[in-house]
Amino acid sequence: MKGPAIFLAQFASAEAPFNSFPAICKWAGELGYKGIQIPSWESSLFDLKQAADSKTYCDELQGIAADNGLQISELSTHLQGQLIAVAPAFDELFDGFADTSVRGNPKARQAWATDQLMLAAKASENLGLKAHATFSGALLWHTFYPWPARPAGLVESGFEELGKRWTPILNAFDEAGVDVCYEIHPGEDLHDGATFERFLSEVSNHPRANILYDPSHFVLQQLDYLAFIDIYHERIKAFHVKDAEFNPNGRSGVYGGFQSWVDRPGRFRSTGDGQVDFISIFSKFAQYGYDGWAVIEWECCLKHPQQGAAEGAPFIEHHMIQTTDKAFDDFAGAGTDDAANRRLLGIE
Repeated sequence: MKGPAIFLAQFASAEAPFNSFPAICKWAGELGYKGIQIPSWESSLFDLKQAADSKTYCDELQGIAADNGLQISELSTHLQGQLIAVAPAFDELFDGFADTSVRGNPKARQAWATDQLMLAAKASENLGLKAHATFSGALLWHTFYPWPARPAGLVESGFEELGKRWTPILNAFDEAGVDVCYEIHPGEDLHDGATFERFLSEVSNHPRANILYDPSHFVLQQLDYLAFIDIYHERIKAFHVKDAEFNPNGRSGVYGGFQSWVDRPGRFRSTGDGQVDFISIFSKFAQYGYDGWAVIEWECCLKHPQQGAAEGAPFIEHHMIQTTDKAFDDFAGAGTDDAANRRLLGIE
């Protein structure tokens, strides 16, 4: 495992030191981070098209990061990935994620988003990255609770279409040698293991269709986030270290009652302040040989982001496990003696 790293999306702003790539790298390096995950839509930090077109530009970015003790862990296209598939009910809400030239035109917006992902594949290749963070988008999310009853075949048609839209993108990332890591997230059609498996079947188990693991979203769904690692560890290629808590009461539960984040039973917390069992998560990742980055994603309804960022690097460092190449009882071993073993087993 590599880390600690930090996702810059929640910190980028018009204020220094969060308004330029050199300044935000200096800030992250001084906090003890070793990696940064870059939101590709933040033009003050990163030019996606230039990164796709120019290896020189990518080398310059890597040099700035290295000067501050950092590596680029992944690029993120969460906003653009969301626009690969948008149900009509959400057209206006998601238009703000797109370039102004394609707003109000769903087909043009989807084409723009697809082009953005294609650029991200090439940019990731130019940066020498192995994983990419994104969302799947959603054609079906508004039907997740089956009332009114879903028409027969609706889910199958939705996932078939989602697979068609993503297959050429996955192929482009395959050519670039980069894994596409879908954040399994409510609001996306890929929001749990069952939906990820449906998607995999529609993209012919594409080797580049992988997972960004974020346990906070599983706490809010009441899904077993440790068993999820046991089932899907071979597909987990990225990791957001984000905390959450779920405290149901007599007034609301999983669905939250349309309340603000601070009043919801399920809410995101700064890492270490919630209910996620990170000791067990890091242990499972060590067990299965996860070799990607551990990336802090700060989204807390209470704590200031800069306090959360300052606490994040040491939190990850404390939990990362250097795997052993020895067994604890090696000192008591008697060596290998085939003849003795056969005698102990009563084998002539």
